[in-house]
Amino acid sequence: MADRKADSGSDSDSTEEPVVGNVNKFAVVPPGYTGRPKKGHLIFDACFESGNLGRVDYITEYEYDLFIRPDTCNPRFRVWFNFTVENVKVDQRIILNIVNFSKTKSLYREGMSPMVKSTGRPKWVRIPAKHVYYYRCPDHRKNYVMSFAFCFDREDDVYQFSYCYPYSYTRLQNYLDNLEKRNMDFFHRELLCLTVQQRRLDLITITHPDNVGHEENTRIVFITARVHPGETPSSFVCQGVMDFLISNHPVAKILREHIVFKIVPMLNPDGVYLGNYRCSLMGFDLNRHWQEPSPWAHPTLYATKNLLMEMDRNEKLIVDFYIDLHAHSTLMNGFMYGNTFDDMERYERQSVFPKLLCANAEDFSLSNTNFNRDTVKAGTGR
Repeated sequence: MADRKADSGSDSDSTEEPVVGNVNKFAVVPPGYTGRPKKGHLIFDACFESGNLGRVDYITEYEYDLFIRPDTCNPRFRVWFNFTVENVKVDQRIILNIVNFSKTKSLYREGMSPMVKSTGRPKWVRIPAKHVYYYRCPDHRKNYVMSFAFCFDREDDVYQFSYCYPYSYTRLQNYLDNLEKRNMDFFHRELLCLTVQQRRLDLITITHPDNVGHEENTRIVFITARVHPGETPSSFVCQGVMDFLISNHPVAKILREHIVFKIVPMLNPDGVYLGNYRCSLMGFDLNRHWQEPSPWAHPTLYATKNLLMEMDRNEKLIVDFYIDLHAHSTLMNGFMYGNTFDDMERYERQSVFPKLLCANAEDFSLSNTNFNRDTVKAGTGR
C-alpha cells in the first residue's frame, strides 16, 4: 500500500537486444523446422488487454526463455508479465524462464509463485511453490531468473500465466457499470477526465444523500489507487473498500452518514490497459509527478490534484484523510508510508490510523510502517 524507491531493489539493466511490442500468436518451433506448427509447438500470445510478453527463445523442446516487454517509452521497468500458451499436447512438460527482470529483489524469493488459469479452469490459482525457482543465472550475465515447471493436461485448453492476479481496466469499468445500475442514492459516479488514449478516469462519491449539499464542516476522505499498473492488489483493496462502503453493514451506514468518500479507483488506466508495470503510455512514473502535473502529459494527476486542492480550499469542507493505495514487490503484509510534520498534533493525528489497523488487522505490519521526509519521495502522492 505504498511507494518507495527501495521497492525496486537494485535495477539490473539488460544488455540483450531490445524487446519491443508483445508477441502475437507466436509459434515457437525447433531451429531449422519449416512448415506449419505441429501439436506441441507452443504458441505464445500477449496481444490482449494488460498482456505483456515481448520475446520467446526456444532452448529445447522442454525449455523456453521468456523476455518481458518493457513499459511503453521506458525501457527501465520490466516486471509485469501476462500471456497465454496454446497448441499444447496432453502431459507435455515444460520449463519457462523469465530472464530479464529489471529487479533483483522479489517476493518470488519469499515463496510467491506465478498465477495460472485455463479456458477449462477459469479460476486463477498459484503454481505450486515447489515448482518455482528464483536464482542468479550464469547463462544470463548473472541476472535473476524466475523459472517454473508446468505440465499441460488438456490438449484443447488455452493456458494463461501472470505475474500475480490481474485486474484490468475493463474489469473496473464492468464493476462500476454494475454499481451504477443499482441506482443507490448514496453512490455517485462521474467522469473526472479522459486519459491520453481517451479512457475514463472515474470519480466515485459514496455518502448519505443529505451530505451532498456540503453543509458546514463536511468531512472528506479521499482515496486513490492503481497509479502503478503492475500493483494489482491496490485495485482489489480499492474494490473491497467500495464493496464495504455501499453495504448494509452497520459500520458502513454510520460512515456514510458522517463522511463523504471520494474515490479515484484507477489513476493510470492507459498503463493498466497496455500491460505496463509502473509507467503511463508516455513512459512517466506518474507517482513522481504530483508536484506539477501537466494537463496533457499527466491528465489524470492534473484533474485529481485540482479536485483535491479545490476541496482543501473550500472552507465548508474538511479534507480529513488522503490515502493512496499501492502494492509492494518485495515486502509482505499491509503497511503505510506517511510524512513527518513539524506540527506535533498533525504528526500524531496521522499516526493513529496505522496503529488502529495494527490492532484490528492481523496482516497489517506496524514495523514496516514508516514516516519520513525522503527526498526521493518528492512528487509522490503522499
